[in-house]
Amino acid sequence: MTKQRYCMSIAYDGTAYAGWQVQPRHTTVQGELERVLHELSGGKVRVESSGRTDSGVHAREQVAHFDLPENSFRPDKLLIGMNALLEPDIRVLAVRPASPDFHARFSAKGKEYRYYIINKKVITPFQRLYRTGIREPLDVSAMQQAAAHLQGRHDFAAFAANPNRELDGTVRNLFRLTVSQKGSEILIRAAADGFLYKMVRSLAGFLIRIGRAELPPEAARTILESKLRTARVPTAPPEGLFLWRVYYNKAPHS
Repeated sequence: MTKQRYCMSIAYDGTAYAGWQVQPRHTTVQGELERVLHELSGGKVRVESSGRTDSGVHAREQVAHFDLPENSFRPDKLLIGMNALLEPDIRVLAVRPASPDFHARFSAKGKEYRYYIINKKVITPFQRLYRTGIREPLDVSAMQQAAAHLQGRHDFAAFAANPNRELDGTVRNLFRLTVSQKGSEILIRAAADGFLYKMVRSLAGFLIRIGRAELPPEAARTILESKLRTARVPTAPPEGLFLWRVYYNKAPHS
């Protein structure tokens, strides 16, 4: 039977999910998408994404692909049908036909993540699921200096939660790592040709330590050069992290 490949963009609130990847006895984003495609098509459908997100992490625009029998569904009908069956904290934003050789992960040229911090003594109930609250004042200038040391092509083994599991090595080109502040909100933006396991949360955790003056900005260089994961690089909480965009034509240089 001839198959048609589809590409879809998805947004989700990761609060209620045990991450992207299907897991036994846990509700996951991938599992929910495969469930509704099974209901619509009557067959088992595998959904492959641009990458996994952890429990509690959100996505503004995740990208995934799947195959269905050719001419069985129009993309606009798939979009309507999937959203009708999904819980409201997952939304399919677009569905379009893709070439047979398109792969949501292996065709990607880069990704951007954004990590949000609320830096004040009290975080409101409406922010707690989508921002990481830090009560003590953070030195944003020091965080920016440390981020500048980390930009570029480096071996990021010290910023991977499990560098030994990275089959394609631990060298990545971090095109952008910036820290900005607007009022009590601090935003960390990270864009690269790829990210290691929990790398963005590790970068955020390290920059938070810099902001707390627990380490000097120059420590970024020595930690990179060490290629060793230690307690100097904690993993930041998941709720402030959003997968923001996946790039397929060219990597983001600006």
